[in-house]
Amino acid sequence: MQLIRGRVVSFDADPLAGTVPPLDIEDGAVLVEDGRIAAVGEWADLARPGVPVADHRGRIILPGFIDPHIHFPQLQVVASWGTELLDWLNRYTFPAEARFADRAHAKAMSPRFLDALIRAGTTTACCYCSSHRVSAEALLSEAERRGMALIAGKVMMDRNAPEAVRDTAQSAHDDTEALIRDWHGRGRLQVAITPRFAITSTPAQLEAAGALAAAHPEVLVQTHISENHAEIALTAELFPEARDYLDVYDRAGLLSDRLLLGHCLHLTPREIARMAEAQARAVACPTSNLFLGSGLFDHAGLRAGGIPTALATDIGGGTSWSMLQTLGEAYKVAAMRGERLHAFDAFHWATAGNAEALHLGHRLGRIAPGYDADLIALDPRATPEMALRMEAVETLSEALFLLQVMGDDRAVAQTWIAGRAAKA
Repeated sequence: MQLIRGRVVSFDADPLAGTVPPLDIEDGAVLVEDGRIAAVGEWADLARPGVPVADHRGRIILPGFIDPHIHFPQLQVVASWGTELLDWLNRYTFPAEARFADRAHAKAMSPRFLDALIRAGTTTACCYCSSHRVSAEALLSEAERRGMALIAGKVMMDRNAPEAVRDTAQSAHDDTEALIRDWHGRGRLQVAITPRFAITSTPAQLEAAGALAAAHPEVLVQTHISENHAEIALTAELFPEARDYLDVYDRAGLLSDRLLLGHCLHLTPREIARMAEAQARAVACPTSNLFLGSGLFDHAGLRAGGIPTALATDIGGGTSWSMLQTLGEAYKVAAMRGERLHAFDAFHWATAGNAEALHLGHRLGRIAPGYDADLIALDPRATPEMALRMEAVETLSEALFLLQVMGDDRAVAQTWIAGRAAKA
């Protein structure tokens, strides 16, 4: 049992209902017991003699960030110069991912990947591994050792990629089936069915992914869609029978509320309507989209169309592990579309919103009794420049917006995984 003291903030209200103030307890406390939140309230009411206290007065205690789209094998690909998506994949990504066929390499990279998440205040992620089953096993094993809530999937890709990263429709099915059998629901772990995207999967492989989704309806499916125009055009050539890009996945039986679709930048009206009908999730990846020049995510438009959205770093096309920096870029993307992303909406998006998108809103993304004690302490005075700005800050929304614009991993004073301090 322990107490975490600080300004306790949790975003419980759906921003679709309008910008709503969060739970905000200025001198608050979170009582943690056996990895779960036992109580939340005023410090004066929860203070107990003999209970250890993590004193973070002056800092903001939040639910841990949740990253719903990130590539484990790309942790050494970040900041690789390229022209656009398909060139970047062939030049950097596929060679890097080929190394994860080596179990020793995957095992060595796993702690470095999870350490980077924890430094950034990210306590849960939905991860693309390489096409090699051992890469997913290595990452899941390390997450299990740390007690993390993590989702991972072996990428399925059987064409339009180098031989070293290709599998087959059958091997991808069998490897994913084995991962689900061995790891899904083990501790706080989940497995995701992960066809990379339409270009790198034959119709037979997408049908195999659809068969897995039908056999395991509780399992998430993750893939990419409509990231750039060249990708969309090539998909149309490879699947001439499909009405559009989304229809490729629909025909394979992958479209449901369990489907996480990364990017969603250039969707047609028909695709938007069909996604809304199925309640498939649109995952925004602003730093990646800006870095590769792919386009601007229409957050307000997709939400107005009835599509649930999530926000992700997309390492390694993405340029920062920090959800704070990702929120800052999301604000700029919205501004370029003539919109404004309020700080309360932004932090809801990165916590409770992402938890809901992953069907984990019943246990993650909020500070409330019964929830997993995955928490972070953010310091809005983490740098001299931030401290200077804080001298003029008067409200919680201003402090959060400061973190959103100027914050990074230096602002993460501590990260707790199931109640255990995890940031060195």
